[in-house]
This record gives sequence, C-alpha cells and structure tokens, in this order.
Amino acid sequence: MKFCLHFGNITLPNPEDACRIMRAAEAAGFESVIAVEHVVIPTNYKTKYPYSESGRLPGGVDMAWPDPLAWLTYVGAITKKLKLITGVLVLPQRNPVVLAKHLATIDFMTGGRLELGVGVGWLREEFEAIGVPFDGRGARTDEYIGAMRALWDADDATYSGSYVDFKGMSCNPKPIDGRVPIIIGGNSKFAIRRAGRLGDGFFPATGGPLVDVGVLIREMRSEALNCGRDPDTIAVMSGCPDALPGSGKDPMTAVTEKARIGVSRVVLPLKAFEADLENNLSEFGEKVIKKFDAN
Repeated sequence: MKFCLHFGNITLPNPEDACRIMRAAEAAGFESVIAVEHVVIPTNYKTKYPYSESGRLPGGVDMAWPDPLAWLTYVGAITKKLKLITGVLVLPQRNPVVLAKHLATIDFMTGGRLELGVGVGWLREEFEAIGVPFDGRGARTDEYIGAMRALWDADDATYSGSYVDFKGMSCNPKPIDGRVPIIIGGNSKFAIRRAGRLGDGFFPATGGPLVDVGVLIREMRSEALNCGRDPDTIAVMSGCPDALPGSGKDPMTAVTEKARIGVSRVVLPLKAFEADLENNLSEFGEKVIKKFDAN
C-alpha cells in the first residue's frame, strides 16, 4: 500500500512551509503528494460543487490556490522520491500541446515522478472566465489525453480529432518512462467509463453524499474488460477517513480493508495531521506506513 497526502498546495501555499513539511512527509515514508487546481474562484457562482453537501467550495475567495504544476515543480526540486500528483488538473481548460511539453519537462527534471490526475471540471463560471466552452468538455478531455500521449509516444507524431489536429510534430524531452501516467478523477458514470477506457489510474472522488468506493471500482474494472483492457493495470487510489488521526478507528484495519477492495494508494488530507504536522506525520509513518512496508 502507498500513502499519499492530499491538498498539499492549498494547505501549504507558503514555500518555506511546503519545503519543511514535504521533506518531513518524505522522511516519514509517504509516497506522494497531491496538488489541486482552480485558476480563479468566482465571487458569486451558481454552479453546485458536487463534493460537499453545501454545494460550495471550502474557504473564501481570498484563499490561496497555488498553480498545482508550479507548486509540484517546487516540491519536486526539494525532495528526492516523493511522487508528484495533480488531483485533479481541469484538463479541458488547458492547451494539450503546450501542456504535453510542460508535463514532460517536469517529469524529466524530477526523474519521472509526475502523475497527472485529470477531471473535466464542474465550475461553469470558471470556464467562462478562461474563455473555454463548458459544454463538450468530456469529449475534449478524451481527445486531449490522446493528443498528449501521441506526442509522448514518438517523434513525428500525428493526431486528428474534433478539438486537436496536428501532423508531423515532435515534442521533447519525453517523460522518463515514456508517458506521464494519467489518473482519471471523479465518481460520475462518465468518469468511471473514462478510467476504464483510458486511465492508468482511477481516483473516485468520495466527498459529499456517501459513496461506495467498492462499487465504483467494480464498475471501472468492468468497463476496462469491455474495452479489452486488463483492469489490474489501472491503479486505484482512494480516501480512507478511518485511518486519519483522531478518527477513533484502527488505521491498520481501515487501510487493510481498502486494499481488499482493490485500492493500492490511500489518500489522506494533509490538514488532518495538524496542528503539529511534522510530529504527526512522523508518528503516522512509524505506526502505520512502516508496518505495511514490513508486510
């Protein structure tokens, strides 16, 4: 089992804090960190946030949301092994050709530690501010994944679609392992199908109403089989509230149950380890991570 910390960039927007805590997390045995994305936060928005009962994003409009790729690049430069994950990057808001170069460069410079978690986005007002159509974002996401992989797979690449079209293009440097792994985030039927069809990984978001992660995993695996893919090649990551400090539950039992249903990376919000982050991360490493490493 791998252990990942979530909301790194908005919990630690200050570079000094990010440096200190991410080094402590790496030393404690955490395998990865996730950075989240919103380019802008509308002062007044009508779109319902799907991952909380209130329908509103946490924090106010003045809350710092550092760009996830910039933040992860910084963290990658001051750590040695920590995997760097977006969770999630709103892919249809980006230019896929420019993004392919950006991601490959970060991966190359950090020794192959980048993983791209993507989603289609939910905040219509943000799309409008950026100047990207909200409608059709799912189809654009699928094409953008294909276009980026074409540029990573080989030189003299060609891709032809409704939203992306190029011929005879080369994009270097290439990612260290040939491709940046792409993790599909979300728990909608479209996200589940996309993960089964296209994902190297699946991160079923479980905020808001109670969601049975086991059901989502089974549905994703079924879709993969229908597409002629081996579902075992699609790594699943998931939250695990019962493993958090202060939950009153046995973290070993909670994480073991996640492993039983097919989860290979447990995601824990960084804020759950406050107020003494360094010591709490170290303690979790000693009591939980090292025990799983020994098994």
